[in-house]
Amino acid sequence: MLLGSGSALADTDSQPGAKGIVIADHRPDLPFGRLDAVVQPLAYRLDITLDPGQPRFSGHVEIDVTTQEQASRIYLHGRDLDVTRAEARIGTRIIGAHWRQLDALGLAELGFDEPLPAGPVTLSFDYSAAFAQGPAGLFRVNVDGAWYAWSQFQSIDARAAFPCFDQPGFKTPFSVTLRTPPGLSAISNGPEIGAPSMENGLSVHRFASGPPLPTYLVAIMAGPFAMLSGEVPPTPQRPEPLPLRIVSTGQNAGNLAFALEGSKRIVALLEDYFGERFPFPKLDQVTTPILPGAMENPGADLYRDDILVMDENAPVEQQRQFGMIVGHELGHQWFGDLVTPEWWDDLWLNESFANWIGYRVGEQWRPDLGIAGDALGTGYQAMDTDGLLAGRPIRQPIDTSERIDSAFDSITYGKGGHVVGMVAQWLGEDRFREGVRRYITAHRQGTATSADFFGALAEVAGDPRLVPAMRSFVEQQGVPLLALRQSGDKVAVTQLRYTTAGVAPPEARWTIPLCFRRGAQRTCAIMDRQNQSFTVPGEGPVFPNAGGSGYYRFELTAVHWRQLIAGADGLPGGEALALVDSLDASIRAGRGNVSEMAELARKLIRHADPHAADAPDKALSRYRMQGFVGSQGRLGFNRLRERLYAPLLKELGFDPAYGVYAHDARPRKQRRVQVVSTLLGTGRGAQLRDRLADAMAAYLAGDKAALDPAWLDHALDLYLNKREIGAARDLVDRALASEDPVFRPAALAAASRTSDPKLAAWLLALDDPRLRDSERRDLLDGIMARSATRDMGYDWALENLDVLLDGSDGPFLVTRLPQMLGRFCSVERAARISRDFEARLAGTPGALELDRAIERVRNCGLLDDMLGAQIDAEFAKMR
Repeated sequence: MLLGSGSALADTDSQPGAKGIVIADHRPDLPFGRLDAVVQPLAYRLDITLDPGQPRFSGHVEIDVTTQEQASRIYLHGRDLDVTRAEARIGTRIIGAHWRQLDALGLAELGFDEPLPAGPVTLSFDYSAAFAQGPAGLFRVNVDGAWYAWSQFQSIDARAAFPCFDQPGFKTPFSVTLRTPPGLSAISNGPEIGAPSMENGLSVHRFASGPPLPTYLVAIMAGPFAMLSGEVPPTPQRPEPLPLRIVSTGQNAGNLAFALEGSKRIVALLEDYFGERFPFPKLDQVTTPILPGAMENPGADLYRDDILVMDENAPVEQQRQFGMIVGHELGHQWFGDLVTPEWWDDLWLNESFANWIGYRVGEQWRPDLGIAGDALGTGYQAMDTDGLLAGRPIRQPIDTSERIDSAFDSITYGKGGHVVGMVAQWLGEDRFREGVRRYITAHRQGTATSADFFGALAEVAGDPRLVPAMRSFVEQQGVPLLALRQSGDKVAVTQLRYTTAGVAPPEARWTIPLCFRRGAQRTCAIMDRQNQSFTVPGEGPVFPNAGGSGYYRFELTAVHWRQLIAGADGLPGGEALALVDSLDASIRAGRGNVSEMAELARKLIRHADPHAADAPDKALSRYRMQGFVGSQGRLGFNRLRERLYAPLLKELGFDPAYGVYAHDARPRKQRRVQVVSTLLGTGRGAQLRDRLADAMAAYLAGDKAALDPAWLDHALDLYLNKREIGAARDLVDRALASEDPVFRPAALAAASRTSDPKLAAWLLALDDPRLRDSERRDLLDGIMARSATRDMGYDWALENLDVLLDGSDGPFLVTRLPQMLGRFCSVERAARISRDFEARLAGTPGALELDRAIERVRNCGLLDDMLGAQIDAEFAKMR
């Protein structure tokens, strides 16, 4: 899965419980985390009746199990299910059973009228349940007047759809039957067997049982879907074509061809990487409007609409998103679906590998889009989180259900993916791929652990220190900081843990796969001591992170910094990004200075990689957004931006109309967007602002050719900036009346970030049935993204917190809200956030995110107190 998890986690220790739940007060003898192995599921038969137009669905489920010993009760999972009948069948003998849900997260007890003997048993249930309103369990959404239903079961939400043993180590075959109103399409993991039959006025869709799956990967979907069908052509690994469909809600029917063609190519690239055929007999790529990211259901991947729905003229950024996320989810079909984690503490392995391969395969699919630069950027962003004292290692013990969703964060995705990439680069592409293939072969159709993956790599590494190196990054929190001193061919390195100014670094030690570059020569080694020296042959200054793939930051002598900055325009893109990240980290630690970053901006402004060219400006912009820079400093920064970016605008040109630059190379398109975005906030941007605002007005008046989608966000902001509050209210109404997967969220976001307190108050109070809970969260995020309305958003969130957390969007808000709170910058505000929110988020997946937010706010305040005046003065001197 990418970009979020949907488990409806909540505090379960309070009394009384939810309706129909017997709260067992977390008795130590009950399996509130991992079920024991006394009962093993062997196969499921699901027969579910779902009409998305109705608030509830019903089902009949049979589970073949084997019991290791005689049992008068067993434990399994079911959340908020109305179980009307439960029984056990042993041959022809029926034993009555009684269902009790024991906690709000869905631990359930099944008691029997007489003890079950050891051996094979079939458990049978009849039940009904309510559709969820948010993407967790079986959920439904009305789109353009029609109802659709989808499943989203990761991590522990299959239990909200049917009784089950809901943990990843239990993999079994599933036979699925879905009963729907006539005329609806139905989708599951396997191919549908023939045309649906009619029984009792319902269409009956039966699906082929496929390879064994854990419950969280089961797919159940129904609705009047639009579908575009095709095939992935045969490959050397697969002699026959693979059936492929792109599936979405009706209004998106005309924008599915891009995803069809892109998915074909990405499947073939992944088959080549893994050296074997796609593991499932068909592939449906399905979209929904409200999923926060994407989910790797075998043969039936699910995505947020805008990830797939586009055409070949979509903005470069949206196409990059397609390549990376589709590569990620389809990579999971092998690494995560074919081989599944034994337990949630090894979730990192699935997601970290998928994150890495998503960027790798996305780059192969379309090298012109610059997807590899996005990969490195994600890793460096994760370092900002990992550099905090509040945190966790990539792999963490998970002993209760409440802790599962805390593993779905930037540490698992960003850090984990970067660490996998570091090891792959250090080992070499061929040896790393061989290790991956050995791991897949050894555990095909089963489960595996981190130790299994480490073992597969150890077999091909040729260096026994590689496994301790991986463990030191996976099982230990923090970012290594390497302090280097070069003397000719000798480089002395000291490792310590990175922290920002005013924060003492804790003790830490890593075994680090290092790769240096000096001139044309690359030298790789393992650093397994705190102080170590290396011989690095070549010419010129040593670059400490060859290719930028190492998960570490570096600190240099003043001369060494100057040498690397002076030659930055000749660095590969990844190394340029690593240089910007480490210099920015040095500034925030109180050692570097902003004038060096300004010089780096001058050196990189014409770099061929748009990511590298824009990175110093992004780093400098963050100081301004955090409030370190006063009026004189902002003037200085604008002078620097105009000097660097105005000549580029003259060369690139600017016309906001649709398709004007359709034939430009993608890097040129991306650079134009960066240049215009930078200049909009300067004095030289007045004409740009007017043109975009006018283009947006024409677009909203019906002239779709007036505005290219690449400029949509900026144009919406500028359109509203020139108008009264009524225009924003009209735009919100227009957005809520639209199901366009790009325009609707963009328009709502623009309204939320106007910095107008009156509009913010109106949005926070908005009571419109068309507004989805996830969109209300996004409105709050936009309001808190602007300093002028941040306090208003804070106060509203505090006042309405209980209602928000209890709503359908609560599982997502609980981690997103701390990220919003983390935008403040003062020691005093950190203390207030702690006082207002800590107790209320304790015991939820948001607790760690809140600790991080508090530390982030405090560290920002410390940096401002210690160095804010100096940073402001350096900005004021910029030219």
